[in-house]
Amino acid sequence: MNRDPLDSYSDVTEGETEKGQNIVFKDKAAVDNYLNSLYQQLKDRQEHWYLDLLLIAESHSDNAYAGTTGAEVVPFENNSIEGSNSVIERDWQRYLEDVARANRLIVYIDSVADNSLSPTLITSYKAQAKIFRALVLFDMVRIYGSIPLVLTIAPDITSDNVTEVYPKYFPTQSTEEEVYKQIEADLLYGLANAPDNNASDKTKFSKSVAKALLAKIYAEKPLRDYAKVIQYADALAADGFDLNANYADLYQLTADNKNLAMRNTQESILEVQFFPGAGNWASWMFGRDLSNYDINFTWAKWVTPSRDLIQTFQNEGDNIRMNQSIVYYTTTWSNYYPSTNYPFMFKLRSGMSSIIKLRYADILLLKAEALIMQPSPNLSAAADIIDKVRQRVSLPKLTATDKANKENMLKALLKERRLELAFEGQRWFDLVRLDKVEEVMNAVFAKDTGRKPLVYPFNQYSYRLPIPQAKIDQNPNLIQNPGY
Repeated sequence: MNRDPLDSYSDVTEGETEKGQNIVFKDKAAVDNYLNSLYQQLKDRQEHWYLDLLLIAESHSDNAYAGTTGAEVVPFENNSIEGSNSVIERDWQRYLEDVARANRLIVYIDSVADNSLSPTLITSYKAQAKIFRALVLFDMVRIYGSIPLVLTIAPDITSDNVTEVYPKYFPTQSTEEEVYKQIEADLLYGLANAPDNNASDKTKFSKSVAKALLAKIYAEKPLRDYAKVIQYADALAADGFDLNANYADLYQLTADNKNLAMRNTQESILEVQFFPGAGNWASWMFGRDLSNYDINFTWAKWVTPSRDLIQTFQNEGDNIRMNQSIVYYTTTWSNYYPSTNYPFMFKLRSGMSSIIKLRYADILLLKAEALIMQPSPNLSAAADIIDKVRQRVSLPKLTATDKANKENMLKALLKERRLELAFEGQRWFDLVRLDKVEEVMNAVFAKDTGRKPLVYPFNQYSYRLPIPQAKIDQNPNLIQNPGY
């Protein structure tokens, strides 16, 4: 046991003043360690922000099946999620823990008594923490809708302050609009004060990360502003972001499968990187780890590609993206396919693979969506963007029929996002954002014979997942989402 953890942040290292007041960060080194711990969160705790997010975005959409027969994951496939679901509860808890970690830096950094921590550094560190908080809140509000918006640190309860402090431990929910406004404020602060993008290190919460997230939040209903989606997408292009010439560069390994071939590509905006000796365990949950071929391949994996998605790739003749998204192996199980030819999602194929949280193709296609959906649609400009994405993978340009009207263009855009961003945590949120959940999801069960039977039809209440019942039991101020 490490009883003297002086190499990293902890309550032990910080101590108290002579007057007995707690010192949160005693110097710049303590702040540096704590900021690094926020970045380390993305590497150490992938379970909620990556693993579970893919379950929600892919298996709860038409892209994938649950993959296993476990009671925690099957409800995402057959639409039987309840407030008692362990994934829902785990994610709620961990997202709020991430917010609390960001809050600690945001709230206390101004009081650090260290002259080497300049005002410029303080605003930079605070900006990075606010971008992290915005990233967390964005995922959380899209999943649950109204959530507690906790921006302060609740003090210890004493006999003198119990009336004032006790309610802070049981916060009420803020509306989606209030949450999005806070995300917007955090990102605008980040845009003004975070470090510039570094083309050789895409792991940091930079100004470009703030721009990408601003483009994404302005596409969402409570805060929708298509002009700003276009503005921030263009700002990313001005920062030097573009599509890689080769789609495979985003995911490809070296010839010996012992490392990722490329990191920090011109398309990557924010990525979490893993290296030999400190691998990414999440690859075990989705398929084979090609750097250690047989490790943990004796049990069924999550997020199995659906027949409907595979058929969509094939109908499009989209071999390049399909081969980078889906791979076939022989297995010892046959939950959805024959064990001799079983498909797996392939974008996380090794312990050395990066997780790309934000990439330019997503933002570029959001710009196309904005051009289609704005009050005066520019279908020609939107088609040019979609054609650029298609031509990278050797597909023909959109047809005259595709470009004939707004409805056809939106259909083409949704299909393009589906194929381009498969298994990157986007599909469910695309359907929600464009009010396509009932239309797409109730129909897919009739045409995809591999899906488990639908338990509850998708309806107007399906757009948000349930608040964990255990958290409602603990906090009487929380209100369950309608329909659960």
